[in-house]
Amino acid sequence: MNHDESRDLYDRALSVMPGGVNSSVRAIRPYPFFVQKGDGGHVIDADGNRYIDFVMGYGPLLLGHDLPETVRAAVQQRASEGPMYGAPTEVEVELAEFVTRHVPGVEMVRFVNSGTEATVSAVRLARGYTGRDKIVIMEGSYHGAQESTLVEGEREHTAPSSPGIPEGFAEHTLTVPFNDETAVHEVFEEHGDDIAAVLTEPILGNHGIVHPIEGYHETLRDLTDQYGALLIFDEVITGFRVGGLQCAQGKFGVDPDLTTFGKIVGGGFPVGAIGGKSEIVEHFTPAGEVFQSGTFSGHPVTMAAGLETLRYAAENDVYDHVNALGERLRSGIADILEDQAPAYTVVGTDSMFKVIFTRDGEFGEGHCEGGCTQDPTCPRYEFCPKNGADVDRAETERWERLFWPAMKEEGVFLTPNQFESQFVSAAHTDEDVEQALEAYKRVL
Repeated sequence: MNHDESRDLYDRALSVMPGGVNSSVRAIRPYPFFVQKGDGGHVIDADGNRYIDFVMGYGPLLLGHDLPETVRAAVQQRASEGPMYGAPTEVEVELAEFVTRHVPGVEMVRFVNSGTEATVSAVRLARGYTGRDKIVIMEGSYHGAQESTLVEGEREHTAPSSPGIPEGFAEHTLTVPFNDETAVHEVFEEHGDDIAAVLTEPILGNHGIVHPIEGYHETLRDLTDQYGALLIFDEVITGFRVGGLQCAQGKFGVDPDLTTFGKIVGGGFPVGAIGGKSEIVEHFTPAGEVFQSGTFSGHPVTMAAGLETLRYAAENDVYDHVNALGERLRSGIADILEDQAPAYTVVGTDSMFKVIFTRDGEFGEGHCEGGCTQDPTCPRYEFCPKNGADVDRAETERWERLFWPAMKEEGVFLTPNQFESQFVSAAHTDEDVEQALEAYKRVL
């Protein structure tokens, strides 16, 4: 493939943007390819190269790049009627009604402009509602670029993971390994009266895709109830992708007190949301005293895109299609790994998938063919990642430096490191899956 135009664009970008990008994960070595346009389940770069796109904007493009006519028409109508108003519109009420009607743990919604803004606001709300300061998160988790969760360390021995964050923020953040019930029990026994909330993704989607072990979320639910803390599910990635319209909380049968959304709820436009029990969400201003506000919150174009995307998904068997393709990808990759790289692990569920370059493990009769589900009867159970640290111990450099560039040259666009999930859209086809599997077979 020729990448001259992307290289020249990156050279220009380095002069006017830090690192030549506007988000750190796009800083691919030696330089990223620059996308010219999307086309169904593909993207075409500035040099005319065509790729099967399994990044899908890091998740929000459930329908792919070619929006159905109903979605396109709604976006165009709203844009033609004016950019925004600084006043409420009917469409934001309709989208809130749709979300509360389908997501089990959500009775009321506040829309914001990004997943980061949603998690920041949810943490503030939890602290304001409980009158407590400490937040429990999972080690290695990512909940947006916010001070309270950009920390590293274990339990109460945490420190900011980035310059520019005062030490005082980390003092109020406790970390435990995902899926470690003993650790979370111990943290609550020591700090329970000071804990405002546990904040976790129901499935780790920013750290390699890690499923919960059976009973883990029920343990979090029981402990937060026992100590008067809140349980917050960060469904920025899993929301309206895992578990369909009920989201991951519906799939697992656990209702959190608060849920954060992003991605699909805006149909590919900038969005975030905090949903939850009315008695809690009503503590946001102006109904309550926990301040939250934003000029662009509930932007009419974004609200229309999100509403029509979700309506289309509900009415056109989108989830059956994307989940079936996801299953085919995961099982097909598992077959390839069994022959060519038996130490590696296939992870994911529904329309999410990834290969973790784990260093140990072997395939045996009865293994999880459609992605690791933390099944204790699976012969790979002891080797599959249980938390973020397990993913960190995988061959992350090999994935990023060798595997990703080789897949790109095969015309398959994957998220550019070992950690972020990959996604299937309604625009992908059986042919796309077969081409991708052939690429996996050649590259692995």
